[in-house]
Amino acid sequence: MYAILDIETTGGQFNEEGITEIAIYKFDGHEIVDQFISLVNPEIPIQPFVVKLTGINNAMLRSAPKFFEVAKRIIEMTNDCVLVAHNASFDYRILRTEFRRLGYDFNQQTLCTVELSKKLMPEQTSHSLGKLVRALGIPMADRHRASGDAMATVKLFKMLLDKDLEKVIVKELIKTEVEKGMAPKLVDIVAAIPSKTGIYYIHREDGSLLFIGKSKNIKKRVNQHFTGITRSAKKIQNEVFTVTYEETGSELIALLKETEEIKVNRPIYNRMSPKNNFSWAIYSEKDENGYLNLKLQKADGRKKEITSFTTAQEATNALIRVTSHYQLCQKLTGLYETKTHCFQHTINECDGACVGKITPDEYNARVQTFIDKNLFENKTMAIIDKGRTINERSVILVENGILKGYAFYDLNYQVHNIDILKNIIIPMQSNREVRNGIQNYLRKNKVMKIIHF
Repeated sequence: MYAILDIETTGGQFNEEGITEIAIYKFDGHEIVDQFISLVNPEIPIQPFVVKLTGINNAMLRSAPKFFEVAKRIIEMTNDCVLVAHNASFDYRILRTEFRRLGYDFNQQTLCTVELSKKLMPEQTSHSLGKLVRALGIPMADRHRASGDAMATVKLFKMLLDKDLEKVIVKELIKTEVEKGMAPKLVDIVAAIPSKTGIYYIHREDGSLLFIGKSKNIKKRVNQHFTGITRSAKKIQNEVFTVTYEETGSELIALLKETEEIKVNRPIYNRMSPKNNFSWAIYSEKDENGYLNLKLQKADGRKKEITSFTTAQEATNALIRVTSHYQLCQKLTGLYETKTHCFQHTINECDGACVGKITPDEYNARVQTFIDKNLFENKTMAIIDKGRTINERSVILVENGILKGYAFYDLNYQVHNIDILKNIIIPMQSNREVRNGIQNYLRKNKVMKIIHF
């Protein structure tokens, strides 16, 4: 659990500042579960430059509660939590100073989103909160007020959790919970997991990863691990300490994250998992008469494939559908071997490309339509799908046939500008397996919308 906070102060000499406003959002890694926002009477004057910056003045604070009156609520909000703040050393120092004045030793583990953003977003030119949220397309209200800055930090922290492929943040949190003596049973673990689409991480007691998986229903899939009777399932059941998860809304994002994060983290029991081997592909080549022939062959990395498949049967079935949909010739797609015309021509379902009755230009235009629709090379598009909540959408960006990454955005935010989209994207590796995975998914599943740039 995280307590994400922001504090506004009076300004003044080091360790003599007083708190004028505090906002704390209790965040479980997925959503806000509690919040506390309050002005605070610091019992000392506010520096003029702070009044100008925040808009908080002495008159506003006369009837506000003093720190000792809100101290208990702050302890309730932060107990058993990791404190998260933008420039955490400042907020933590101010809190410790205020509690010390009350004779209480306030000690918490902290995470700084400035340091995390420098590590996970090194490409950003500035790591100040204002400039960072603007560059990342994070909506922000009430800048330099505790609630506005703390909420922006929540949204930034959510993005940092997504970008943390090595799960450094979560592993450190688990270590903290171990020290507190947390020892959940399997049934308790399953009870805490939602029946949502996403990716899940099965951890040992030291935070290291046993398994990474994805599912349209995370709860159901984790339950299968814990009730399975296979050798690997039994090992997971014996070694599991806790399960963390990330909702993605989009099944395709979950698939892409699973592929990449298994490679980054190499969990020991994922090595037993079969890989998606796209070993069959459709290619095109012109014959001696100038007709474009579609060829189904074993995948060859030296040749430019149009689309690929995991099995020969799946590839053959797809080629049959393509031939019918685009009114192609079964002889020229390799589905009917003959030295004369194809069988479909006999029953008037082929217009005669196999015997030269139509021109290569006329026939090839139909083949090219299929190629243009399915060939990833040089294609730039945004794949829009469901987000993690009803007010959110997900987007996957492909530029010139290369996967750039994914992002989540509010419904009132437009993604039609590719330059803005690039700023909020969480980068991902692109390779043949990833490209084929996207093609395969789009072939079998519907998404909300695809925007072509």
